[in-house]
Amino acid sequence: MRVPVLYIVRNLAARRLTTILTAGGMALVVYVFATVLMLAAGLEATLVATGQDDNVIVIRRGSQTEVQSGVDRKQAAIVESLPEVAIGEDGMPLVSKEPVVLINLPKRETAKPSNVVIRGVTPTGLVLRPQVHMIEGRMFRGGTSEIIAGRSIASGFQGAGLGETLHFAQRDWLVVGVFDAGRTGFDSEIWGDAEQMLQAFRRTGFSAVIFKLADGDRFDEVKSTIESDPRLTLDAKRETRFYADQSEALSKFISYLGTSISVIFSIGAIIGAMITMYASVASRTSEIGTLRALGFSRAAILVAFLGESLLLGLIGGVIGVVCASFMQAVSISTMNFQTFAELAFRFVLTPSIVFAALMFSLGMGFVGGFLPAARAARLKIVDALRAA
Repeated sequence: MRVPVLYIVRNLAARRLTTILTAGGMALVVYVFATVLMLAAGLEATLVATGQDDNVIVIRRGSQTEVQSGVDRKQAAIVESLPEVAIGEDGMPLVSKEPVVLINLPKRETAKPSNVVIRGVTPTGLVLRPQVHMIEGRMFRGGTSEIIAGRSIASGFQGAGLGETLHFAQRDWLVVGVFDAGRTGFDSEIWGDAEQMLQAFRRTGFSAVIFKLADGDRFDEVKSTIESDPRLTLDAKRETRFYADQSEALSKFISYLGTSISVIFSIGAIIGAMITMYASVASRTSEIGTLRALGFSRAAILVAFLGESLLLGLIGGVIGVVCASFMQAVSISTMNFQTFAELAFRFVLTPSIVFAALMFSLGMGFVGGFLPAARAARLKIVDALRAA
């Protein structure tokens, strides 16, 4: 015979205080575990969404980021002339040759300096990023010292708001607009005219060349053409893959650190569950003897008490995940280890994170409840009834 599920639920309800405290401890651990995974997922989602799958980014071979890269004008012209490059409505190739530089700006709240990406873009570069649109002011005019700032930069850094002035590269730059890039990495950049940026930073070449494929299925061909050309020491990646790689180091660091902390915290939650279940066994010895006398097997007793512990873990897991879900309204910014630049992103809750968090909570319930459940199952009928 199996012990009814209702019996398990009633036993937890009868000990409300200990149930609430134990489940609350597990919920706290699950909350930490889930938010860490949400943080890593948010970072990945932000950077992956930054790119377009039909866009290709070309940088110097061996470079990991645009800041480290260099593409001279001759190489850029060769890439621009490739037959796989899409042609725009004006009959010109959909190619943007862009310089990318890091500068140091003070934050609004703390005045502490942090690295910010300055990107020189062309009119075509704007066409290649359909997720970018102006939310305040206007677009910068070509050939001028005007810039536009991503919304995260405009709100988070001194001098980067609409109508304010930034001084870098021995020039004063007027912020004439603020743009929204749909919660992508571009929200954490400042854009200006590409040629003006080259002149101001005294550069003769670009950091990267971005172009749109005429046929999205021909990426492998164009990649082979670029990387096998002896005149080019360049690598080509789909823009989505390139930005996904940018998140890898920081995402792994967050995941490993957060998981380690969660495991340490879980030890306390497991001990709490174990104490709760041992106390339950001690207070219900005669009840266990009665169940055995009625014909319930040792296995049924084991499953019943283990079920209580698993239910405790499930309750804690659900509470923890629900609390963690509210973190999706929060945005944070930190330095990306790959690019050494400030990056704003938000917490993202995915079905896989919900599943992992619930499995983690059930694991705590299983570990915390197995020994007490085994003790209950080992009680002899005579000894249990005599204890009454």
